[in-house]
Amino acid sequence: MRVLVVEDEQLLADAVATGLRREAMAVDVVYDGAAALERIGVNDYDVVVLDRDLPVVHGDDVCRRIVELGMPTRVLMLTASGDVSDRVEGLEIGADDYLPKPFAFSELTARVRALGRRTSVPLPPVLERAGIKLDPNRREVFRDGKEIQLAPKEFAVLEVLLRSEGAVVSAEQLLEKAWDENTDPFTNVVRVTVMTLRRKLGEPAVIVTVPGSGYRI
Repeated sequence: MRVLVVEDEQLLADAVATGLRREAMAVDVVYDGAAALERIGVNDYDVVVLDRDLPVVHGDDVCRRIVELGMPTRVLMLTASGDVSDRVEGLEIGADDYLPKPFAFSELTARVRALGRRTSVPLPPVLERAGIKLDPNRREVFRDGKEIQLAPKEFAVLEVLLRSEGAVVSAEQLLEKAWDENTDPFTNVVRVTVMTLRRKLGEPAVIVTVPGSGYRI
């Protein structure tokens, strides 16, 4: 899952990003609304965690722009105000969910995960295919009932492949969804991660390489 965190309190933004990365999400961070608009114009995000009171460009305007563009990106709006009227206003602007500060990180993570499932084809909370069962909330993976321990990037790649429901996912798409913008696109990190993931999942291999196209399960 690819997430953009937009928060002008840099310590909070970086802490949220670090926590979400530990949950096997690819996370980019910006600290003002103008930078947020620049990022959403370049990258496809599943979820934007958006502070409402942003400098340069207000969070409300960022949210409105996402809606105007017709993007499938879901918006989780954050604000220091927990008043009902503010929550209603945020949702009317186009936010998909609303979380007042201060918040529990576990709740933030759960809400981001829930929004990430609201794709054009709604996905179940637990992904299952070819004997593999992946629970994003619990960070658990099982194959044929046996638990498998995966590193965060391996988990993220497997989640992207399972979300594709049998469709081929290119290396570029995996790089976009499982790594953040600081990753060198010319490295072989995708190929190496897929190889390690295959080994951990065991035989018979369930990740199929489609020559010239990518991977699928």
